Amino acid sequence: MKRKTKKQKRFILGISIICVLLIIISIFVNETIYPGENLLKDITVGVQKIIMYPFTLKKDKLLDQSKSELIQKNINSSLTKEIQELKDALELNRTLTEYEPINATILSRNKAYWFHTITIDKGSSSGIKRNMAVVTKNGLVGKITKVSKYSSEVKLITTDDINFKVSIAIKTNEFDNYAILNGYDVETGLIKATGIDKTTNIQNGDIVLTSGLGEMFPGGIYIGTVEKVESDKYNLSKTAYIKTYQNFNDIHYVTVLKVKE
Repeated sequence: MKRKTKKQKRFILGISIICVLLIIISIFVNETIYPGENLLKDITVGVQKIIMYPFTLKKDKLLDQSKSELIQKNINSSLTKEIQELKDALELNRTLTEYEPINATILSRNKAYWFHTITIDKGSSSGIKRNMAVVTKNGLVGKITKVSKYSSEVKLITTDDINFKVSIAIKTNEFDNYAILNGYDVETGLIKATGIDKTTNIQNGDIVLTSGLGEMFPGGIYIGTVEKVESDKYNLSKTAYIKTYQNFNDIHYVTVLKVKE
């Protein structure tokens, strides 16, 4: 048994030496392939695989196990997060009783226009129509702008599309002050509200809600709070900058508000 083992070792060593010599010759003596060189290279590679197989297998198992544990950990973390989001959506459903809530999952986002639009997995077959409000537990995130049978496009309130407008009410101690939600400051992460009369007394911390005027979605949807107020250079109107509590980088589920028929 020992003699056989020694012969195998000598055979492997001999092949390895021959292949190394052939490789050296091929490097220094042009790129000509000598007769039998490919065959010997194939044999060498095969032998090397046989020799290294137990070590490679062990290493792969360790890597696979480590990778598997990491993937499973990430999956569990993601599932826990998504379950919580679904619970939040269901809680939201119980409060908006005047509207039929349609829960939807985000299908995609355009990386080049990350804060402009999202695509959801519900469309006209689920009763979705243009201009319906799209919300999360943190408040308004956008409205439906395009609808197909099984999906819809949502334009976010963080879009810089000047044609995107939402009527809002800024709650002060005196009364509701109406304005238009339109614009987003990328540097500060604040939403702009324009069309505010210069005499309006708006202060930091005032609550901002949807007004429900001229829209398919209800008034009273929470948007955020006033972070700062600026007058224009002619002092004719004011612009309010609103802080939302929605992380627009991290949205997975939304609820579309459909008027009950």
